Amino acid sequence: MILETIVTTQNSEGKTHIAPMGVHVDGENFIILPFRPSTTLNNFLETKVGVINYCDDVRVFAGCLTGRREWALKSAQHIAGQVLDCALAHAEVKVGHIEEDAVRPKLFCKTIATISHKPFNGFNRAQFSVLEAAILISRLNMLPLEKIETEIAYLQIGLEKTAGERELEAWGWIIEAFNDFKRKANP
Repeated sequence: MILETIVTTQNSEGKTHIAPMGVHVDGENFIILPFRPSTTLNNFLETKVGVINYCDDVRVFAGCLTGRREWALKSAQHIAGQVLDCALAHAEVKVGHIEEDAVRPKLFCKTIATISHKPFNGFNRAQFSVLEAAILISRLNMLPLEKIETEIAYLQIGLEKTAGERELEAWGWIIEAFNDFKRKANP
């Protein structure tokens, strides 16, 4: 199973990087597959630790993919790392071993601690729409433009029926990024 999460890592100087990432669940542990090159991969290789944040604020997902990476953080409890302040829960992990790959190495991470912060009150369809649209935006250079347009049009139906302020704000960022990409692709 793959969970859509926000992974926070730090370099050896303590600079935190925030990235949306699908992580593979492996029992109580995780397999993380960051692409080369990436700040997340570099930080994991440098410090061997990171935080998997469980977050229902879809603005973080959309924000990170549209250039908005400034989110409130607090210190992790068992590792040298940072946790999203808006996380409902988080898992602090340590890299056990790495399966090398030229494109996407597998980081097998052991869970050091899992901490809950707030109750999960469920998702609405707009959150799903924003999350799926954010994933599409992360693949603008990999998927045909027509496919992305069709998918976004479909996702907008659920968004319009169930969105709150956070979802509408995140959707706006995604649509702005998509329109910018289309303008640059078709000058």
